[in-house]
Amino acid sequence: MRSPAPATARIHVVGAGPGGLTCARILQRHGIPVTVHDRDAHPRARDQGGTLDLHADDGQIALREAGLLDDFLRLARPEGQEMRLLDPSGRLLDHHVPAEGELHKPEIDRGVLRDLLLGSLEPGTVRWGSAVEQVTGPAGGPRRVHFRDGTSIEADLVIGADGAFSRVRPAVSSAAPRYTGVTFLEAWFHDVENAHPGLAALVGQGGATAADGDRALFAQRNGGDHIRVYVIQRLPAGWIAASGLSAGDTAGIRARLLDAFSGWSPDLLRMITGNDGPYVDRPLFALPVPHVWARSSSVTLLGDAAHLMPPLGAGANLAMLDACELALALAGCATVAEAVAAYESTMLPRAAETARALEHGAEALLERHESGELAAFAPPHR
Repeated sequence: MRSPAPATARIHVVGAGPGGLTCARILQRHGIPVTVHDRDAHPRARDQGGTLDLHADDGQIALREAGLLDDFLRLARPEGQEMRLLDPSGRLLDHHVPAEGELHKPEIDRGVLRDLLLGSLEPGTVRWGSAVEQVTGPAGGPRRVHFRDGTSIEADLVIGADGAFSRVRPAVSSAAPRYTGVTFLEAWFHDVENAHPGLAALVGQGGATAADGDRALFAQRNGGDHIRVYVIQRLPAGWIAASGLSAGDTAGIRARLLDAFSGWSPDLLRMITGNDGPYVDRPLFALPVPHVWARSSSVTLLGDAAHLMPPLGAGANLAMLDACELALALAGCATVAEAVAAYESTMLPRAAETARALEHGAEALLERHESGELAAFAPPHR
C-alpha cells in the first residue's frame, strides 16, 4: 500500500496525556485531522497526578508550537522551582530560591496542563471511554485498532501515546517494562497552610527532599494548597502484600514506614504520619535501554510508550517534545511514511541518550546528599 499524505490520512492517537494531546493540537493547527482515544470515561474520571516542571528546552518548545506558551506561563508556578535539600536530621544542606523572572522549569499541575490542552482542541477530538486492546495489521498499513467493547476501526497511522503499559507498543516492539527495584509510596496532604502548617513551612513553595542511602522522602507543593509526598525505598515488587498488609491498610503501612525511617527528624516524619487518605503504591518501571524497533509506516510511539524512564523530570517533557516533532514532521512531509521515518530518526537516538543517563536514576534518588549538591539533584516528578 502506498503511504497516504498526512492531510488525508486516518490518524489516531491513543492516550490523552500531555504527549497525545500536544500532538493532536499541533496537527490541528496545521490543518491535519486527528482523533484521540482514551480509556477514561471522561476527563475527570481519575486523578491526573502531581506537578510537572516544563523545561524551556523541550516541554515549553512544544507548547510554543501548540500556540499555548503564553497561556501556560500564566497558569504555571515559577515559585515551584524552589528546592530544599536536607539530611535525615532535618538540617538544611542546600536551598535554591528561583530568581525573579526565572522560567527555566516552572511547575504546573498535571490536571491544569491537561485542561489547557483539551480546551485548545476542536470539539469531539477526544473519544472518551475508548479503551484500546490491541493494534493489528501489516506494517505498511492500514492498521486495525481493536477496542475493549469489541468494535474496531481502520487507521493509516496509529500513534501510541498510552504510557508505560502501552497497548499500541506490541504492534512494533516485544519490549516490556521491568521493575527497577525502587518504589514510590505517594501520600497526599490537603489544605496544608491550615491543616499541615509544619509541613508547609518545611516544603516551602517548591520541594524538599532528604535521603540516607537506603530510603528517601520527597515532598512537593502542588497547586490549590496541596502537597504530595513520595516515600522512596528499595523494596521487592509486591512488598505491601508480602508484609501481610493491604493497600488500604493506612495504619499498618504507616507503622512499617515509621520503623524503616526510625531515627529521622520528627519534622521530616510529618511526611509519613499526617497524610490525608491512603497511601498510593507506585513501583517504578523502565523499558530496556536502548528501546528500538523495526520501523513501521503505520505505527509509532511517543513518550513513556517509547522510552519509559525513572521519573526524574524528563518524562512529560520528552513526551511533549516527541509529540511536537512528530506533528511537525507530518505537517512537513509528503507522506505518512516519510514523516514517521524523519521523526524516529531524531527521537530514538535522543531517547536512548537520555535513558542511558537516567538508567540508574531511581537508585540515585536514595543517595545520601551533601551540602552543595542541589545543582546536580534531579527531583522526581510523577
